[in-house]
Amino acid sequence: MLTAVLYGLATAIPIAVGAAIGLRWDLPNPILATLMAFGAGTMIAAVSTELFEPAFTQAGTGVAALALFSGTAVYVVADRLVETKLGSSAIGPALMIGVFLDGVPENTALGVSLTAGGSLVLVVAIAVGNVPEAVSGASLMRREHDASGRSALAMWTFTAVVLVAVTVGGYAMADAIPSTAISVVQAFAGGATLGVLANSLMPEAYREGGWWVGLATAAGFLLAFVLG
Repeated sequence: MLTAVLYGLATAIPIAVGAAIGLRWDLPNPILATLMAFGAGTMIAAVSTELFEPAFTQAGTGVAALALFSGTAVYVVADRLVETKLGSSAIGPALMIGVFLDGVPENTALGVSLTAGGSLVLVVAIAVGNVPEAVSGASLMRREHDASGRSALAMWTFTAVVLVAVTVGGYAMADAIPSTAISVVQAFAGGATLGVLANSLMPEAYREGGWWVGLATAAGFLLAFVLG
């Protein structure tokens, strides 16, 4: 159980730290874009090897595909609702929603995987991906929505606490969850992650950084792939 708590904290603390940085300082756009692109690269590797592949192998193409598209659809619809309500300035709240929607199934899968020794690449990918999402999301919430630092930090911290609890819960329920069901949860998490990458993180990284962010994305992918 202690290991589950530590793994959960390893993925959640970067959210609180990143949000605190984003609410306090304006990072130079090139640095912020590099962080977002690097995090996107690690998340792409995690989706491929740690989240979707198990479902593809255990549950089959149809079930894995359905779970993947379901995860993406949930994020895309939620993102659209936020955008409709807030307009073009919705990227900040959308990133926080993304951390929550892909974080819950990701951390559930992480907690469950601890019974088989855990997955270092998944921990690294989640943690590294959470930092730029939190930094950029909190920064944009402050700049474009004039959100108070205390309330915004409270929302991001609450998200982090939930993800720790989800990791512990996944570990606690691991023995009662069939392996196929676990893999479906992982595929759903992968779909939500792809939605975050395609709709929020990567477009924002390119907008802030320009053509060279592809190199940072490749570096993030390589790190996560080698760790896997």
